[in-house]
Amino acid sequence: MIEIRLHGRGGQGAVTAAEVLAVAAFKDGKQSQAFPKFGPERSGAPVEAYCRIDSKFINLRTQVYNPTHLVVLDPTLVSVVDVTKGLTRDGIIVMNSDTKPKIDSHKVYMVHASKIATEVLGKPIVNTAMLGAFAKATKLVSLESILEAIRERFSGELAEKNAKAIKRAYDETAV
Repeated sequence: MIEIRLHGRGGQGAVTAAEVLAVAAFKDGKQSQAFPKFGPERSGAPVEAYCRIDSKFINLRTQVYNPTHLVVLDPTLVSVVDVTKGLTRDGIIVMNSDTKPKIDSHKVYMVHASKIATEVLGKPIVNTAMLGAFAKATKLVSLESILEAIRERFSGELAEKNAKAIKRAYDETAV
């Protein structure tokens, strides 16, 4: 089973990203689930969301303690939260950053999702761009399924802008 932990700040869309990722995995013929970690979150405060993906039914209903992958929506969280806590030895990190983070323990894939989101969406909500980066870095879900899931989640111009951000992040992710 693949377990993904998403780190973000309140308002960045970590919960939505986990949900869209789970839908995309399902569209690729896999079993999936997504859920947030609830607490006293507020706009700007650190938040976590989770996604599980497997080829068989997922019966597990606990928080993710040992993720195989991390998605970090806000690079400043690295100095505030131990984002690598519990990450499996061969786990990877997909990070919104334009500079190499101070993480030497794991493979890090980077994309400047803040720039992409600001240019494409007009605001720094990076969650959908990070899904494009995750798809490219891990190959766990197809780009096509993420685009289909995003068009189900959003409609009209908003869906198309998010699709554009996803594709651009996919293309720009350093692997």
